[in-house]
Formats: sequence, structure tokens, C-alpha cells
Amino acid sequence: MIKNAKNVDETGFSQRNTQKLNIAVLPGDGIGPEIVEQALNVTKAICDKFGHELKYEYAIVGACAIDAVGEPYPKSTHELCMKSDAVLFGAIGDPKYDNNPSAKVRPEQGLLKMRKDLGLYANIRPVTTFPSLIHKSPLRAELIDGADFMCIRELTGGMYFGRPQGRSEDGNTAYDTCIYTREEVERILHLAYKYAGQRNKKVTMVDKANVLASSRLWRQITQEIAPQYPDIETEYMFVDNAAMRIIQWPKSFDVLVTENLFGDILTDEASVITGSLGMLPSASIGIHTSVFEPIHGSYPQATGKNIANPLATILSAALMFEYAFGLMEEGALIREAVAASMDANIVTEDIANNGNAFTTTDVGEWIVNYISK
Repeated sequence: MIKNAKNVDETGFSQRNTQKLNIAVLPGDGIGPEIVEQALNVTKAICDKFGHELKYEYAIVGACAIDAVGEPYPKSTHELCMKSDAVLFGAIGDPKYDNNPSAKVRPEQGLLKMRKDLGLYANIRPVTTFPSLIHKSPLRAELIDGADFMCIRELTGGMYFGRPQGRSEDGNTAYDTCIYTREEVERILHLAYKYAGQRNKKVTMVDKANVLASSRLWRQITQEIAPQYPDIETEYMFVDNAAMRIIQWPKSFDVLVTENLFGDILTDEASVITGSLGMLPSASIGIHTSVFEPIHGSYPQATGKNIANPLATILSAALMFEYAFGLMEEGALIREAVAASMDANIVTEDIANNGNAFTTTDVGEWIVNYISK
């Protein structure tokens, strides 16, 4: 989606595209406000450097929204998201809800509602390694050096949204329902093949077709669609095998596509390849406005301490420039700045060497200065 592009100046010579960026900012809970602040500062720096006009507005979501208005994804927040070109999102969650099994309203319900109401059917999570962080991974360097794959997770179907869902009246039985339709599976598979065509032309579809009926639907539809992409290799893998392969041979993957629950688990597992959960960005795209967010949680223990790693959120801003606005050079510069910060060891405590850690604000300011120079 490229808006307000200007391709020639008054002299008739080609010039770069300038745009108006209209962003909804949803910091959320815990460390969300701290990391989103740094990502927003980076976004401002990029817009200043490349001549884009930035407009942004804040809204509440998660536990802070429950505390303020009694629901985790208020109508006003949804309306802001719908009229924006992109959403920059932090994290949600609060221990007072995590530790209360009987709570009727939870922050996570806001995240699920946002995904459903915005039609965010695909979560895209790139998994790449940074040379300066390879030693932080629990895996051997030769296994992960050069790993570069994309996880595409279906986001609005499956067990998280299936009905019926609940507990019996006596509380001793609980049930969840996993439901997928042909339309839901087809659209996510076509997206996976599209991205594989732009990468190394391999799709790995992960399921549990030897046990689950819903997985057999996924495998059937994949077998029907795969011949439409004859230049792309299609691989089928059970989820338990995929979990092992991500650790044993991560460089064997190019584009991994799977259903909601499996994708949730596998993408968090893949974070060990990068050396830190605080390094993985994501883009949730679909029918309406796309959402860009780190994959980690709200990390309430670190709230207000200025120690949280902002790099995943900053890298999510890079995805925002690319996926929401088609501004590839801007996204590339953000990634360059992040890599430079790590090479210079300007990082937070979770990935610092020899205990020489910088604050969340320090890291963000260093990256802004790098971009602005």
C-alpha cells in the first residue's frame, strides 16, 4: 500500500517517494509503553530523514483498557485502528489476571478480538541471525549461522477461536474446539507460496494430519494448491518433527506455514535461534489495517525499570515501513541501525556482553542518532 507517492520533482527528474503515514499507537501493558516509545522515536527519525509526513494517535488495549473502561479492546481503539494505515503495538498482560483463573475478562481477549475484528488472518515472523548474537543462542553456532526463514501463522481460526469452548458447570471438565474452513486455509497457503516465490522457493506446511481432522483438511488443501506453484518445493511435516527440526536444522526452512496453535508455539521456539525473545518482530496482516508488534509478552517484572529490550519492536517498525507502506529502503536502514547497535554492544542486559548493559532509552537513542547522521 503506497500512498501519496511523488515520483518526479519540478525539474522532471525522478525523486524518491514521499508519503503521509497515519499510525495508531497501542503501547499496551507492562514494558509495552517503554519499547513502543523507542520504536516510535525511530519511526519519527526515519520520516524526518526521508521526508515523510507522520501522523500518529494513541489508544488503550489490554489490562490498562480493562482498568480504564472495563474491556480489553474498546470500540474507540478499534475505530482508531480502522481509520489508520498501520498499527504499532506493544504487548498486553498483567499478573493480576494471569494469577486469577476465574477472571471473566482478560487482557488477552483484547488481542484476540483485535485480530478478529481487523481480519488479521496472517502473522508473519521472520527468523534471522545476527553475527554478534550467535554466541547467545543455546544452539551451536554452526547450526544457526546463516539461518533465515519466515514463519507464517494462521491467526484468526483454530482452537483459539473455535466454539464451543468452556468448562462444565461443576468445573471439572474443560473443552476447546479447533475449527478451520477451506477459505481460511486457502488464503494463508496462497500467502505462503507468494512469499516463498520471493525467497528461496520452498514451503513447509506443518500439521498433525496423522491424528487431527483439521490437520487433514490443511494437508488436503495444500496438495490441491501446490501444483499451482510448480517452481516452489512443497514439504509436509508433522508438528512434533518440525519442533525438532527447528532446533536440529533451522537452515533447512524457507517459509514455514501452519495453523494458529502450532504457529504460536513454534515461533516462540524459533526465538532461541536469534539468541533472545527480544529480537523477533512480527507483522499481522489481513483484511483491514495491519498490526506490527514484537512477539514477546509484557514482561511485567521489568516494567518501569528501563531495562527492556526494544529491538524487536524497532524491527517491527521496519516491517511496518515495508509491509504497510512499501518503503523498503526505510526498513532496510532500520535493520542496519539495529545490527550496528549490536556490533557496538549498545544493547540491553538480556543480550549484553560482560554485564555491560545499556538502558532501553540508551539503545533507542543510539539507533535514532545512527539513522539521523
